[in-house]
Amino acid sequence: MTTARIAARTLVYDGWYKFFQLELDMPDGSRAQRHLLDNGSAVAVLPYDPVRRVCTLIDQPRAGVLAAGEPPLLEVIAGNLDGASPEERIVEEAMEEGGLRLSRIEHVTRIWSLPPVSTERITLYLARYSSADRVGGGGGAHDENECIRVHEIGLDDLRGMVLSGALTDAKTLILAQALLLRRPELWADPDMG
Repeated sequence: MTTARIAARTLVYDGWYKFFQLELDMPDGSRAQRHLLDNGSAVAVLPYDPVRRVCTLIDQPRAGVLAAGEPPLLEVIAGNLDGASPEERIVEEAMEEGGLRLSRIEHVTRIWSLPPVSTERITLYLARYSSADRVGGGGGAHDENECIRVHEIGLDDLRGMVLSGALTDAKTLILAQALLLRRPELWADPDMG
């Protein structure tokens, strides 16, 4: 055998996500046990306003962060696809979570969020917006107890968080770095350094 394959799959939990115990036949002929979180695909966007030089990030209670005793993460707007296309879903999520109307989105990439244990792949976007596109309060879906807080932060502050290591959410860091690389004119001041 040259590649691993799933020999057995046992459903352990079926709720918000599905959790499986897997038996894998490994390339060396051995059998290994693994666990799998099947949570589908997701989408995320970093909205930015080049005129006011701000971007929109959110924070919300995250079980893993709370369990680790860490402060809330600043994150980009994101959500599960729930059967929609990534382009449709991210426009809905931007309105629901950030109160933003997005009309043009720019594809960055599609990433595996946690490949050792999760099926989740996240399609990442950048999106330009203006103050006129701030049409709602955001905050998330109230029936889902999301408790989202919306933050508009300066692009210089975003850059500082990237460079200092203060931006610790992976999808957010990737999108912030993409914005730095794709839109260097937003930081054209040579004294910023």
